[in-house]
Amino acid sequence: MSATKGLEGVVAASTSISSIIDDTLTYVGYDIDDLAENASFEEVVYLLWYRRLPNAIELEDLKIQLAANASIPAAVVDHIKSYPIKQVHPMAALRSAISFLGLFDEEADDQSEEANFRKAIRIQAKIPTLVTAFSRIRKGLEPVAPRKDFGFAENFLYMLTGSEPDSIAVEAFNKALVLHADHELNASTFTARVCVATLSDVYSGVTAAIGALKGPLHGGANEQVMKMLTEIGSVENVESYINNKIANKEKIMGFGHRVYRLGDPRAKHLREMSEKLTKLTGESKLYDMSVKIEALVTSQKNIPPNVDFYSASVYHSLGIDHDLFTPIFAVSRVSGWLAHILEQYANNRLIRPRADYVGPNKQQYIKLEDR
Repeated sequence: MSATKGLEGVVAASTSISSIIDDTLTYVGYDIDDLAENASFEEVVYLLWYRRLPNAIELEDLKIQLAANASIPAAVVDHIKSYPIKQVHPMAALRSAISFLGLFDEEADDQSEEANFRKAIRIQAKIPTLVTAFSRIRKGLEPVAPRKDFGFAENFLYMLTGSEPDSIAVEAFNKALVLHADHELNASTFTARVCVATLSDVYSGVTAAIGALKGPLHGGANEQVMKMLTEIGSVENVESYINNKIANKEKIMGFGHRVYRLGDPRAKHLREMSEKLTKLTGESKLYDMSVKIEALVTSQKNIPPNVDFYSASVYHSLGIDHDLFTPIFAVSRVSGWLAHILEQYANNRLIRPRADYVGPNKQQYIKLEDR
């Protein structure tokens, strides 16, 4: 028995949710380019959960259900207020809040298919409210209640700032949500499936997934990209900064991907939104710096940017705090986690791989006094 480091190339599950074939990402057979240009995030949620696009009545019903379930219990708000706000990372806060939220769901341990779909609605609806509540509480502000007349993307931006967002911001955020919704068997999705394969509950699966997403090699990369752009400061500094990184063989965040070889198909959509939004905010230098970084890294290392690279400047341009970038990833990716959790339950087998043992053999116990 031999091991494959990082399970690279190992097929660990069959799924009808999403695929990455020949550097093309699809959700239930729909190309990500098609969905990014045309679909609302709510349509994508329905597609991932039910394996088909909704008709007008079904889509409206989903929107109504999401809006009706977006509020969070007062006890959860008080719980967030008890966090050591000055030091806690938003992902740690979200991980704890989701777990705590499960205590208030009377169906948390009901494993029926109907109950699991209802829980999926509740979690998807409430996760933006949790993220925005934490964001405001740590600034000494009260959370903003969700509005039932707003769509998912619009509601998030509204709850974050307390102001109605403009149409370009909503379009950009909706596109980002669509692009991040699912990504085959990535680390956090695999974590969620391993968790619920034990027949643990949906809240446990989502909490486990958030824990995996928290790592900088998965969801935290776009936050690190923004840190890099801030450190560089201007277009004139890009070349020396990147050349120094390459010379010292340091990792440049936002480039490369374990699965894609020719480039992440999601990156170009966020590149376009970055150009548009940075012009609107008067911070075109962020886009210009990013373009120059991309040119240098791709020419010298032949590594194209991934989805995290341009999402950093997009989120920054939307006025989102840099350490909220990964929780926003979770706001979208929870749709995919829930789809995979539901799929795992539907055809479950405990996920229990083997390990290739490389330690010593035939050792004998030595009494304590003789050691």
